[in-house]
Amino acid sequence: MTILKVSSRSDPKAVAGALASLIREQGRAELQAVGAGAVNQVVKAVAIARGYVASNGINLVFTPTFSEVKIDNEERTAIRFLVEPRP
Repeated sequence: MTILKVSSRSDPKAVAGALASLIREQGRAELQAVGAGAVNQVVKAVAIARGYVASNGINLVFTPTFSEVKIDNEERTAIRFLVEPRP
């Protein structure tokens, strides 16, 4: 599964478009954020993407989990969001 890495400077509309595309193609997607600003952009992107896929009868939900990632040889805690259609 492709992981979309989102930063605090990511454009939520662009992330939402990529997310909607992955949902339509693969049925689910995963986003990764490190830091409060990045998490904010992910949440906005998911809200926007819900509107993009609603016309296809898809209602998105996400499940957040913690993940350890290495950035510049330093361990950081990331939040990963599994985004999938509501059953």
